[in-house]
Amino acid sequence: MTKTDTADVSATVAQIHELEAAGCQIIRCAVPDEKAAYALGEIKKQINIPLVADIHFNYKLAVISAEMGVDKLRINPGNIGDLDKIKTVVAAAKERKIPIRIGVNAGSLEKEIKRKHGEVSAKALVESALKNIKILEDLKFKDIVISIKATSIPITIAAYRMLAKKVKYPLHVGITEAGIPRIGAVRSAVGIGVLLAEGLGDTIRVSLTGDPVEEVRVGYEILKSLELIKHGLTILSCPTCGRCDIDVEAIAEEVEERTREIKTPLKVAIMGCEVNGPGEAADSDVGLAGGRGVGLIFRRGEVVRKVAEDEMVDALVDEIESLAIK
Repeated sequence: MTKTDTADVSATVAQIHELEAAGCQIIRCAVPDEKAAYALGEIKKQINIPLVADIHFNYKLAVISAEMGVDKLRINPGNIGDLDKIKTVVAAAKERKIPIRIGVNAGSLEKEIKRKHGEVSAKALVESALKNIKILEDLKFKDIVISIKATSIPITIAAYRMLAKKVKYPLHVGITEAGIPRIGAVRSAVGIGVLLAEGLGDTIRVSLTGDPVEEVRVGYEILKSLELIKHGLTILSCPTCGRCDIDVEAIAEEVEERTREIKTPLKVAIMGCEVNGPGEAADSDVGLAGGRGVGLIFRRGEVVRKVAEDEMVDALVDEIESLAIK
């Protein structure tokens, strides 16, 4: 999701282009007012990935967004208002063949559901989702995607499991308000990872407080860790020990930074021991095993170059680039 003022077209498009370069495949923009809604038309013209309008409460903003050519509407029918307003939104979506994502969030449950359950729970989230699904189905609209998020990982997992047994619609999964990158990446990996490992989830969003590009990177690492996709470099590095004579952390950080744009799926190992390194990472496409004053560059466990310590990073990056698809 973009984090710019949507009405600022140039800033929003620039951020989306950064996200596209990082591998983002679908983008969502907040639509707090009519100025933002009308801006979506110009934004859509300048980007290359599907555009989702994020709407809360005001049905007119959903209609304008549809007229502007967005690819999906994210709404919660229950907070749009009376049935006539929902019908208007559905009619706009039907006319343009735009899917609707029902976004159920623990922080915005309907008051009657909160009173019934007394607290946020998986059952409460699912009840809200089913209620909103029925609203659309009763209007003969079934081009639906569902998300059902909470900050609690156990509640989120339980809710998606429960919902998946009741409906067959695509699921958009994530952990909402996961936190700053260092913490949020872990929380997202646990919650999203469990669901994906169980076969639940068609799209994902990592929600971090910070640069949205980092959300995309974390999302890819989750998918790569589960071997659901092959995309870009997977950099493995040893945890280091008393035998280590090089700064593995600094080297790994520099290599990751310099190879970030490579999309070829390659496994890269960075090891702090020149004796055991190649053997421990024998299944890596390319790697470095460093020792005091010297580094060994290897492919598939076989040493191909021996270089001085101050040349190690450049040599490894050269080797990676030689394997990357041009």
